Amino acid sequence: MGDHYGETESRVLQRDCAAVSVPWGRPETLEEGSYALVTQRLGGSITVMSGGNLYRIDERNADALGLEPQLAAAPPAALVGEQTAERVEQAAWEQLATCYDPEIPIDIVNLGLIYACTAEAQADGRFRLAVSMTLTAPGCGMGTLIADEAREKLLTIPGVAEAEVNLVWDPPWSREMMSEAARLEMGML
Repeated sequence: MGDHYGETESRVLQRDCAAVSVPWGRPETLEEGSYALVTQRLGGSITVMSGGNLYRIDERNADALGLEPQLAAAPPAALVGEQTAERVEQAAWEQLATCYDPEIPIDIVNLGLIYACTAEAQADGRFRLAVSMTLTAPGCGMGTLIADEAREKLLTIPGVAEAEVNLVWDPPWSREMMSEAARLEMGML
């Protein structure tokens, strides 16, 4: 199971730590000395259960949990050589697959949350990415945070000048949009 649940022991926070409440998306501070159970550690985020609530902590704050920070992966392999819209799009899909729902150990691509991803060449030879994504539930407060994370990761792709991630609600998400692998992981097959 590796990164999914590899470190599910309870940990004591070694310092105050910035976190975001799940699923409300509110910034919070988890206090030094409080207990936190790591439930998921994927895509640069750590999800913990603390005081009966779920929180998402940025991987850069792993030390607060007494963990070694895991460094971000290298840029997508799709971009070795000449850049074309197709290669930039392929790299964008790879980057989007490193964004995870904080409650489910499945990335947003396999969850079926990405409806479209297109790269458009600009006059300067760089690219503009446009992504349409949805959420499993319209009221999820994590939506803008996940969209912002996706945008930040897309901007790390060499040659990408702009990245726009739009939240859309039509068509509404349903479990049928999940990949077969995701449905298998969730025990839905």
